[in-house]
Amino acid sequence: MCGGLESASMTKEVIPVTRKRTYRVQEVKGVNVARLASGREGMALAVGLDVSKAELIVGLCWEDRTYGGPWRAANPGGIRELISLLQKLGQGRQLIVAMEPTGTYGDPVRQALTDAGLTVHRVNGKAVHDYAEVFDGVPSQHDGKDALMVAELAALGKSSAWPYEESSVEDRERGYWVDRMDSQAQLGQLWTGRLEGLLARHWPEVTELLPLNSVTLQELLAHYGGPAGLAAADEEGAQRLSAWGGAALKGEKIAAGMSSARETLGVRQGEFEARQVRECATQLLRACREQQAAMKEVKRLCRGHAVLEAQSVAIGPGAASVLWVLLGDPREYHSGEAYRKAMGLNLKERSSGKDRGQLKITKRGPGAVRRWLFMAALREVQEVGVREWYEAKKARDGGRGGRALVGVMRKLALALYRMAVKGEAYDRSKLFPGHPLEKEKISARARQKGPPLRAFAVTSTQQE
Repeated sequence: MCGGLESASMTKEVIPVTRKRTYRVQEVKGVNVARLASGREGMALAVGLDVSKAELIVGLCWEDRTYGGPWRAANPGGIRELISLLQKLGQGRQLIVAMEPTGTYGDPVRQALTDAGLTVHRVNGKAVHDYAEVFDGVPSQHDGKDALMVAELAALGKSSAWPYEESSVEDRERGYWVDRMDSQAQLGQLWTGRLEGLLARHWPEVTELLPLNSVTLQELLAHYGGPAGLAAADEEGAQRLSAWGGAALKGEKIAAGMSSARETLGVRQGEFEARQVRECATQLLRACREQQAAMKEVKRLCRGHAVLEAQSVAIGPGAASVLWVLLGDPREYHSGEAYRKAMGLNLKERSSGKDRGQLKITKRGPGAVRRWLFMAALREVQEVGVREWYEAKKARDGGRGGRALVGVMRKLALALYRMAVKGEAYDRSKLFPGHPLEKEKISARARQKGPPLRAFAVTSTQQE
């Protein structure tokens, strides 16, 4: 009973909640600059922008932590009017315009602000998300509140300079080819997945003879549409297989392919099933060829580039160019850990008391960076010096190799930074110097020397 009285007498914590009408958005056209700046002569001002496709929401945070706004301006139609307003507000005072990185929607206003001579800063989107409840006691987020939070974080010094800078002609060309190379790679993966499903139904035996990334198989399916068409072609089909496969495709495999087409247990195809296979194979061939053409240009642009040539030794010119285009110059990062963090490969953990959460990567930043680095890691785990660590880690994880591959990616990120910034040569034996192979922790299966791991790539030009 006493405990209940004591609890009742305790002072309850009251979290102040900002009233809803504080965030009511008004049009920027109705802003009276003279009245807004009255009594605040010389006072520093931070302006926060929340950018969307159709509108810009503007919030002010003065040096004395009083606020103005939020206001609305059309994007891009209201940019000139907004800049005129900010130029008037900035007369005789320090003014910072801060915004979150919102992809391409914010680029026009960022360019216009820089051209107008205004100071543009960047506020991390995660910082804005985490600041929501600190700002007004409520974890909710909406456009008006976000603009005011961006402004206050900038006023508190939690922003960094972010003027719009035009890339060099070479970097623009590199960006074009990298985008084309990556988009075609994704299309190739899409068509490969569809083709794999169709073959599993209509010709399941063929992938035991020719892999899905085989140009010979793709040409065969694009021309004949399935096993029935090849079997009906007979001698002509064998000749075509020989022409597509070249010297790498032996006569025994050609004979096995013809036999498989005649004797397959797959579901019989009709006109439209064969047409579907032909279209999938044709699209896959086209995507592979387009990617190969883009890769050729990417390689050309890597020649003579100190950073890209250095990183290409470890991960190839394609992945190195993706990192350059999407993350920028690694020499502008203050450490290898910062470079790795920009890739979304830094670890996060949620633990409390005795509960220990799982370590996971944040996956922040461009997904294409992790995708290309993942393929580079698949190649690395086939090499001596990395393969042993990978197999040991995989065995400790119960045969699952996902975490081990992420570990290789994280080590590669640090190595790539040192190669680019300090000019060190790539030495894969240094990736895991502090992890000696402990044989007592490795299962018999991991100790056995199996066949080399094979990384599947839809862009292979290998001919059997």
